[in-house]
Amino acid sequence: MAGGRDSRSAAAGLPDDPMNDTLRDRALGALTGAAVGDALGGAAEGNSPTDIQARYGGYIEGIVPPFNEDWRNARPIAPYHKGDGHITDDTLMTLALIEVYAAVRDHLDAYAVAEHLVPLLIGEPRWIPELETEALLLHRVFLAEKWLVARLHYGHVDPREAGVGNIVNCGAAMYMTPVGIVNAADPAGAYAEAIDIAGAHQSSYGREAAGAFAAAVAEAMRPGATIEAVVETAIDVAHDGTKGAIEAVASIAADHDDWRDALGPLREGIASFDTVGVHYRQPAMDARLPSRTKSIEELPIALGLALVAGGVYREAVLGAVNYGRDSDSIATMAGAITGALGGAESVPADWLGDVETASRLDLVAPAATLAEITTDIWRQDAEGARRRDESRAGLQR
Repeated sequence: MAGGRDSRSAAAGLPDDPMNDTLRDRALGALTGAAVGDALGGAAEGNSPTDIQARYGGYIEGIVPPFNEDWRNARPIAPYHKGDGHITDDTLMTLALIEVYAAVRDHLDAYAVAEHLVPLLIGEPRWIPELETEALLLHRVFLAEKWLVARLHYGHVDPREAGVGNIVNCGAAMYMTPVGIVNAADPAGAYAEAIDIAGAHQSSYGREAAGAFAAAVAEAMRPGATIEAVVETAIDVAHDGTKGAIEAVASIAADHDDWRDALGPLREGIASFDTVGVHYRQPAMDARLPSRTKSIEELPIALGLALVAGGVYREAVLGAVNYGRDSDSIATMAGAITGALGGAESVPADWLGDVETASRLDLVAPAATLAEITTDIWRQDAEGARRRDESRAGLQR
């Protein structure tokens, strides 16, 4: 699927209903924005800005080849073809969560993860771009996501508690974009739903980040939303170290308007909240342990770079890519938020077309599916609210 699209919102395939236009456009922006950010960020993952610039002869400005040409052997534990426009596990998990929404056609919880997401991980082969073959999602997701299968399928743990004991990272947060879309303009609802879903996967500040990210996407979906309002929303819903980290990074971002100058200061601002340490590939001994005072790095940095970029998709994503470290997840989050703010047209058509071609995936159709499901869920919500209000009125007689 080369090139761009004359009208990606129209191509999304929903019935011609003016009431769906904005929802469809912003869902498309959020989901394609997340996927394109993921694909661009994959090549740089695990590296510092200095190393990235040395490898690519300057800042990354688009799709680039793998950081290490011998990608199959560079990291035997993760023999993935990152770069060349390949989406990673962030997008694979996001697409799988959309499939769960399509099966349930209602709000999700931790039990939906056990009953629907886990079977997708272990039962349905699909094209995995980084492996360049059809395989189970289980064979691509990393250790924190394999935990879902071990705990829920083999351990039969209560889904609401299954995330306890997992390494605390961004694994649950990275695929919460659909939750923000389903709860568009309702950040509190998005936070609550993501916290419930993520209970099957994560604990502590990893679970908290999932809720705060979903809330940020939900606010970004709101007509007239600004990146400043999105960040304030994330701060309002967040707790403990996650709240403090977003506040610290946002304060630093306010002093910058170019991500090139902000990369170092933003890293300094998040350092005291981050448990991984200076060397991303050599995490500290107390890395990724539960804590009330710590935060994942990815969400605060994504929000900070989106602030520096003024909510502009291209600049926010390029900042995330060139930040390095967990750059694919940072760019996924920055891309989802700024893509929702700017709609489908904010995501460069050439990037989207090239990522779809390289990854052998249609990234537009899932957005159409989720927008349609979202309207159905909203109808159910409205009917439930009507019945509740009628009952409450009876109690007041």
